[in-house]
Amino acid sequence: MGRKYKIRSQNHFYFVTFTVVRWIDVFARQEYRNIIFESLRYCQQEKGLLIGAYCIMTNHIHLILGTAGKDKLEDIIRDFKSYTSRHIRKYVENNPHESRKEWILKIMKTEGSMKSNTRDFQFWEHHNHPIELSSNEMIRQRLEYVHNNPVKAGFVNEPSCWAGSSARNYQGVKGEIEIYFLD
Repeated sequence: MGRKYKIRSQNHFYFVTFTVVRWIDVFARQEYRNIIFESLRYCQQEKGLLIGAYCIMTNHIHLILGTAGKDKLEDIIRDFKSYTSRHIRKYVENNPHESRKEWILKIMKTEGSMKSNTRDFQFWEHHNHPIELSSNEMIRQRLEYVHNNPVKAGFVNEPSCWAGSSARNYQGVKGEIEIYFLD
């Protein structure tokens, strides 16, 4: 990871994107989104993760994250990605209703075999390019970007209509995840 993309301060929020290898659209299915939500809640409760915003798209996730100081943000991110990749893989392997099972597992295995720092499969792209949000203007811009992602993709007309987004929280509707409000 280059210098520009390192977490340097535990006192700021960061914009990160986690992308599924080859842009596999696993999060089109609720079962896989639930694994993400469960892991984020765990990280909030047990590791001090602060979530300022989130949007789970079909093949990637945008988050604005900080930490309450219990664990370093880079460690939380590492653990989150590790846990979710293992559990999503297990779910794909054991889900008798997953029509794309062989295809997804083949891609994950192929991607994993091409990387020296991966054992036998890969679910997430390795880089998440954390961008430090050091000003209110940067926070506002990224918050708008995260929430408008499903609108720009043509999935919904209003950000708060996307169930996998904190835009709902910012509209006063309870979302899937508790939010640390940024505005």
